[in-house]
Amino acid sequence: MAQEQEEKLFLPRFITTDENFAPGHRACIGCGEALAVRHVCKALGNNVIIVNATGCIEIFSSLLPLTSWRVPWIHTLFENVGAVVSGIESAYKARIRKGKIEDRGVVFVGFAGDGGTSDIGLQALSGAMERGHNFLYCCFDNEAYMNTGIQRSSSTPYGAWTTTAPVGKKSIVGQMTWKKNMPEIAVAHRIPYVATASPSFPFDLMDKVKRGMEIEGPAYLHIFSVCPTGWRCPPEITVEIGRLVVETGIFPLYEVINGEYHLSVDFPELKPVREYLKKQGRFRHLTEKDIERIQARVEEEYQRLKEKVGGK
Repeated sequence: MAQEQEEKLFLPRFITTDENFAPGHRACIGCGEALAVRHVCKALGNNVIIVNATGCIEIFSSLLPLTSWRVPWIHTLFENVGAVVSGIESAYKARIRKGKIEDRGVVFVGFAGDGGTSDIGLQALSGAMERGHNFLYCCFDNEAYMNTGIQRSSSTPYGAWTTTAPVGKKSIVGQMTWKKNMPEIAVAHRIPYVATASPSFPFDLMDKVKRGMEIEGPAYLHIFSVCPTGWRCPPEITVEIGRLVVETGIFPLYEVINGEYHLSVDFPELKPVREYLKKQGRFRHLTEKDIERIQARVEEEYQRLKEKVGGK
């Protein structure tokens, strides 16, 4: 069953050759976030309005007088994506009701990083989900505030080095807290669609974007985004790391559709977390005891997820 699930992730699909996120942007070499944005935009198509928070995506894609956006795109502040995308969606519906425009089925999409989602933007996003606006929200999670200097966020994993959670005499581990489970926070809002994805599994990512677009109401997609610069890893292994994080169970791929959990792929045996951690300089200080602690936590969380899938 697991092999069939994994093979399904790589079955050929029709993928447009249109590039709504144009090449020539200023992303770092090997940027997993830029790769994820490209895949998402291919799935979104042209009939879309994107609202983008301050962050890496906004910076490397929109340096005046140039832009990488070939669809309507709005930059807003770190904390405002949920408010702005829901406001645009409401204005669009109001104009249809008043006969000002015809309903063209425009899709409203929010883009933000983990800081703009799980920290600074959580209040606005929570309000938008609670009110039931019809939009897709994509969190591109590179596990820190990378654009401003690799500062920790609530999405930074336990044991990672950052500039504001450094390794030293007082803190020999680095980040002392565990990663916030933002997808579960979205699930708690009882919205119709929540999913996780990785650009290293591109067809799975694009399928989930399309499902999020098609479902009526708020949809939340949490996308793993490798950052070679902040994670201290070679840029040529970005795709490998994006696969390892799934194969180790650290970042499982799943969907929650109207409250029901579905694993996108369930490996019969997870790879050791050590294989993932050892490829990144941000974890090089970890002791075997630290790694064992992370391994135990991952196994516990993965089993909890499987129980939710089994209990549907």
